[in-house]
Amino acid sequence: MSSDNEYKHTVRSVMNDPAGELEPPKKRRTPDDPLERAKKWAMDYLARPHSEQELRKKLADKGCSEADIDTVTALCIDYGFVNDAEYAGQIARHYAQAGYGPGRVRTELRRRGVPQEYWEQALSELPDSAPAIDRLLAAKLRGKDPRDRKERDKAAAALFRKGYSWDDIRGALNRLGADTEE
Repeated sequence: MSSDNEYKHTVRSVMNDPAGELEPPKKRRTPDDPLERAKKWAMDYLARPHSEQELRKKLADKGCSEADIDTVTALCIDYGFVNDAEYAGQIARHYAQAGYGPGRVRTELRRRGVPQEYWEQALSELPDSAPAIDRLLAAKLRGKDPRDRKERDKAAAALFRKGYSWDDIRGALNRLGADTEE
């Protein structure tokens, strides 16, 4: 077993210093001040975008005080590290690109704690869903007769689970020649 003073070699340390002449790397210290510790955790967490609510929850889970959470969150918002309106747009674009509809985007926005005031703007920027629905419906039916009620209902249910409305799905089925008024 090695002692605490002994330097443990890593792949990176050997690649950067094959002769072993450099001193061992210094350990990263967590700041002693609770506010500084909260700032460090926030910066680590915000390596990718998050909502204000997600940041607040993460800091609370780490045991930060409410005052420190308020201070750090305000700093992150002031410097633009947290921007719920922009984050809502990113989520909407991501899920639309993955083939999901407005219903799924709303669910994700709610789940991620984005305030509702930003939802409509993000949803209005989504592309027209008709081509995506047509493409997904054709893939689900894979050459099966769209007039077959069982196949049509299975495909429609799959699209509904992806977040598309029944009206949009019905329109796509009608474009395929399925009689949805049975």
